[in-house]
Amino acid sequence: MTTGVMTDEQRVSVAKEFLLRLDTGGDTLELFDDDALYYFPKRGLMRGKTEIKKFFEQLSTMIESIEHHAMFYNVVVQGDLVVLEGTSHGTTSDGVEWRAGITHAGNWCDVFEIRDFKIHRLSTYLDPDYASADTARYPWLNS
Repeated sequence: MTTGVMTDEQRVSVAKEFLLRLDTGGDTLELFDDDALYYFPKRGLMRGKTEIKKFFEQLSTMIESIEHHAMFYNVVVQGDLVVLEGTSHGTTSDGVEWRAGITHAGNWCDVFEIRDFKIHRLSTYLDPDYASADTARYPWLNS
């Protein structure tokens, strides 16, 4: 395991690598610390690699493909924290397509805490209703 002082660029590289692996089906789990915390909407807080692995297995049954638009990321770094904000597009396992700016899903923000080249904490903020199946409850979507 690599340890030591990290530069801002190295932290950003780990965060971007996480999203690239999500897009390509790579091993995201190896980027996490054994005791990492991960928050995802409608799932809540996961503790440790075992819970995080189970979540990604469940998520993979919902999403056929995803692509994060890396060239448009907004990046903020402060100490161990890296914030990436961006857009994505993809297809659900049911064949429904989403694209930021066209459907409700696709805009997201991730807040990473990265030390020793590992993700120690990650909070993802997005609308997980990729298929726009839950719109009836929101009056601004039905006017």
